[in-house]
Amino acid sequence: MTLPHPTMKPLADALERRGYETLTPVQHEMMRPDLIEADLLVSAQTGSGKTVGFGLAIAPTLLGDSEMLPPAAAPLALIIAPTRELALQVKREFQWLYQDAGVVMASCVGGMDMRDERRALDRGAHIVVATPGRLRDHIMRGSLDMGRIRAVVLDEADEMLDLGFKDDLEYILSEAPETRRTLMFSATVPRGIAELSKTYLKDNAVRVATTTGATQHADIEYRALTAAYDGTEGAIINLLRFYEAQNAIVFCNTRATVARLVARFANRGFSVVALSGELSQAERTHALQAMRDGRARVCVATDVAARGIDLPNLELVIHAELPTNSETLMHRSGRTGRAGRKGVSALVVTPKTRAKAERLLKFAKITAEWALPPSADEVRAKDEDRLINDPVWTEPLNEGEEDFVARLTATYTAEQIAGAYLRLFYSKHSAPEELPDPDIRPERKRDTAPRKTFGPSSWLKLSVGANERAEARWLLPTLCKAGDITRDDIGAIRVQADETYVELLSSALPGFLKALGPDAALDGGAKVVVMDKAPDLAAMPRVAPPPREDRGERKAHRGADRPERAERSAPARRAPPPSEAPEWADVPDRAAPVAQAPRSEGMKSHAPKAKPRASEGERPRAAKAEGYKSAGFKSHGGAGKPKSEGMKSHAGKTHAPKSHSAPVREMDPEVHRGLDTPKLRADKPRTDKPYAKPAGKPGAKPYGKPAGKPGDKPFGKPAAKGGDKPYGKPTGKPSGKPAGKPWAKPAGDAPAPRTNAAANASARLGPGGKPLPAGKGGKPRTGAARGPNAVPRRKP
Repeated sequence: MTLPHPTMKPLADALERRGYETLTPVQHEMMRPDLIEADLLVSAQTGSGKTVGFGLAIAPTLLGDSEMLPPAAAPLALIIAPTRELALQVKREFQWLYQDAGVVMASCVGGMDMRDERRALDRGAHIVVATPGRLRDHIMRGSLDMGRIRAVVLDEADEMLDLGFKDDLEYILSEAPETRRTLMFSATVPRGIAELSKTYLKDNAVRVATTTGATQHADIEYRALTAAYDGTEGAIINLLRFYEAQNAIVFCNTRATVARLVARFANRGFSVVALSGELSQAERTHALQAMRDGRARVCVATDVAARGIDLPNLELVIHAELPTNSETLMHRSGRTGRAGRKGVSALVVTPKTRAKAERLLKFAKITAEWALPPSADEVRAKDEDRLINDPVWTEPLNEGEEDFVARLTATYTAEQIAGAYLRLFYSKHSAPEELPDPDIRPERKRDTAPRKTFGPSSWLKLSVGANERAEARWLLPTLCKAGDITRDDIGAIRVQADETYVELLSSALPGFLKALGPDAALDGGAKVVVMDKAPDLAAMPRVAPPPREDRGERKAHRGADRPERAERSAPARRAPPPSEAPEWADVPDRAAPVAQAPRSEGMKSHAPKAKPRASEGERPRAAKAEGYKSAGFKSHGGAGKPKSEGMKSHAGKTHAPKSHSAPVREMDPEVHRGLDTPKLRADKPRTDKPYAKPAGKPGAKPYGKPAGKPGDKPFGKPAAKGGDKPYGKPTGKPSGKPAGKPWAKPAGDAPAPRTNAAANASARLGPGGKPLPAGKGGKPRTGAARGPNAVPRRKP
């Protein structure tokens, strides 16, 4: 094959090896000499060879005066596609097309490892094929150098706008050099594409149209098949069996429909794969590869596969669900009939969706053949034709087959061999479906159930009608309750203006009258009269209840007896704090503020605490008694608040009286014996036991649960008394907690914590500063012989 530009010989050789004898119309247009350096807006039919077309169009821009590309460095061209599958397919096409030119390809698509893509870009590439979102990420991260870009191609530009990639495209085109060539390829040119071309294409841009818009794809046979309401799946199965295509795609609108059809087809023996957005990139790649290898023959897909997917042997496209617009219909159908091959596009239409199908075909300017889906007999007849015309009958026998064939013919008759072959053939194929008549609407379950006959009945007349707002929905339970009957005993109820007629089973009439009593009246006072004969229901028009009062009249009626707003008493307000009492003194109808119950001083409240006004100064607080200290409160550097010994709180606080309406009461240590303890003395002897006696007055019962006797394990966390285990982690802050290591003295009024050396030195001194007698090894003895300042030793 000879191409007009002399430097495109490597591409001509690749096309010849691929089997290209002639170019398609869009490919011929790309070879025009006047379009070599121009920006292009190209519209061409789906499957017309656009990928090879824009590969040929950008070749002079990339190659220049040489037949080989320069060493790979920063990218020279960007190919942007809407989906991952289409981007990877374009990459495969460019690899064989530019193979002789020494091309290095790279891809940047979603779902792939971004680190691998970045390493490939760092190594250098001539052409980068990408999806818009991932390409923008690489540009923003600085992993893609846009400085040497010579050409940018937007493949399926209209689909990228439909998918919401307009902002990404505008960002990518704004980052590319202004001297670049921009080529937009699309099956249709909507208004969004036209506006984008005006902004980012040069003034000398050329519009190339290889579609007339009046004729449909010549290599695709369109068929519209009318199926029954509940026979769409059977129709699809018969279509697959009738055509027995090497590859077929069944398009659905939702993932749920894809999953259902895949399970149904797999149970019927079809080799089927799924292709939808819920699959990972690896799963989608494997599904398409299985279709290309022949391991799968049917692909059930959503519209994610409707753009750019090229399966070489795809002969049948089935629309299990109608697409949303005519453009999607064209792109779905364009998966078949590509590069001169024939294909069939079948729409499965129910009577409910026939009008929509006609609109889609009209807007797409497609003429379809309306017919019924293949029946089971037609599928069997097609199988017989394929079986008889199979070329396997005329092929000569191999050397290894002659002996076995002679053995078969000697053992069985020709009829037996033919019958066995026919049964083996059908055992490997799914049986066709018996399809219902599409003109017969299926009956609903409630229509198929026979209506129960009511039986002999009598008629009652009630002295209440529509004028009294009588309705069957409240008359039915009233009759059942008053007459001790069930709703099955009541038949027709016909409400008239002043009376109501009710049908009642004759067998239930004696019990009904007996339950009503001698008055024969219902609870509301309506009289019940037994009629001698049935009323003429045909002559009784249905009477609607009178309209209700309009909303304004009802509101006026409801508010007629209400007092005026000014006469109603004002709602009670919250009692003010004491500081605001003078401002409320002039309100005559206001109740006196009610004193609030005392609140715990340490209780955490969800409501914000009231702050004193600047003019009033600080609110007086009760002074703490000298030597007052929290028994077990963990502080972050401030003075601790009282806490019940052994009582664990979420906030580390206990409840002390506090109120906004009264000053805080001073705690009496005699009353709160278990809560308030005198300050720990530094010279108080310590005990070697792990837990000390609870704080407070000796022998007093602690506040809350008892902490136990000395030596017992208290309830909750132990108090922070000298020699006890500290509450929480030691902080080393002066808040009544032990500082440093566990054997150091607690902080507070006591001396500062000592080091190990100082502790060991003081441990050898007794009363009066005299040294204690040393034990074995020179260590001080333990027990009562140690001084009052001795530090208790703990086992490691």
